[in-house]
Amino acid sequence: MPVPGELRRRLGVTDAVIIGLGAMIGAGIFAALAPAARAAGSGLLLGLTIAAVVAYCNATSSARLAARYPASGGTYVYGRERLGEFWGYIAGWSFVVGKTASCAAMALTVGAYVWPEYAHTVAVAAVVVLTLVNYVGVQKSAWLTRAIVTVVLTVLTAIVVATFTSGTTDIAPLELGSDITITGVLQAAGLLFFAFAGYARIATLGEEVRDPARTITRAIPLALGITLVVYVVVAVAALTELSPQRLADASAPLSEVVGAAGVSWLQPVVRAGAALAALGSLLALILGVSRTTLAMARDRHLPHILAAVHPRFAVPHRAEVAVGVTVAMLAALADVRAAIGFSSFGVLLYYAVANASAWTLTVDEKRPARVIVALGLVGCLVLAFTLPLSSVLPGVAVLSIGVVIYAARRRFASTETRNRSTESL
Repeated sequence: MPVPGELRRRLGVTDAVIIGLGAMIGAGIFAALAPAARAAGSGLLLGLTIAAVVAYCNATSSARLAARYPASGGTYVYGRERLGEFWGYIAGWSFVVGKTASCAAMALTVGAYVWPEYAHTVAVAAVVVLTLVNYVGVQKSAWLTRAIVTVVLTVLTAIVVATFTSGTTDIAPLELGSDITITGVLQAAGLLFFAFAGYARIATLGEEVRDPARTITRAIPLALGITLVVYVVVAVAALTELSPQRLADASAPLSEVVGAAGVSWLQPVVRAGAALAALGSLLALILGVSRTTLAMARDRHLPHILAAVHPRFAVPHRAEVAVGVTVAMLAALADVRAAIGFSSFGVLLYYAVANASAWTLTVDEKRPARVIVALGLVGCLVLAFTLPLSSVLPGVAVLSIGVVIYAARRRFASTETRNRSTESL
């Protein structure tokens, strides 16, 4: 029987993998590919490889930690339990702020593909609808995400087949050119890491999966592995049909790929697939942010009113509404490229805390290999601070605001404790 105030464990391995795929594939292929090509040039695949390595290290650390602490909140919980309250708070703050921006980016992607002239209006409508879907239960979210991922993978398969059978592909763009710079490749890796970060949705659902020790440790590497294969195949197809420069300048890169391959009739299908992919990603993102908000509200790092769980639907309904309203406001005002860069900075800091937390696990707690944890930690910090300054500076500013809020809250709590002690005397 469900315990009042707690979430229900209803998700299995397949559901968890589908939710992770919905977050990753939608974000990566249709939102981050062109900006990454702009940064790395002919080094795009190299940047993708670096992003995949860092993501694998983070996935390994996250899977072990999630199995150890199967509660909503992800690295917010791990940092608090392994490193102390402050680092848990920093992870939670980075995640909520960064992923809220990511939600806005995905909503705007939906708008750009569905109705470019009214992209912001469509984006707000998408946020409202998906917030309602999450509100009535996570199981319904999992089924909707399953349908979206199936359609998107079918569309991506059609793109790859059309490209490789067109007779117009050229393998020369796959070679490394003189335009490659270390900074450019690392920036591309940071942007593409934004696409891989969807496996965090699985960890933040730790309180809603059945048999967390088994489900989470299987679902995370499965989702990441499937996504990596999809990314590599689609990226190779895009590069062999368009040059890195053309890919970088494309507003809808995969639509232009099939156009260059001579199958322009497929372009409307690609646009529809892009919109569905962004919807799937947005659905999973709202789900994850609301669960971390729930965990932080339970600990009063965010307003405690957000900690409520709906008695009928067993979801954090107030947290979901608060996240939905915030994302809708950002989607009405924000720019998609700025949102992606800002989100990448916050998410990379979040995973830096995850790796630092995994470092403290013992052998009996099935600690990952130290080299994997260290590579993940260093990789996150390097990628975060090699992003463009337009992403780093706002990220540092918002992080500083979070630290100030934490310090003010601690000071207020300490003052209240002293006053109570004085009154008791």
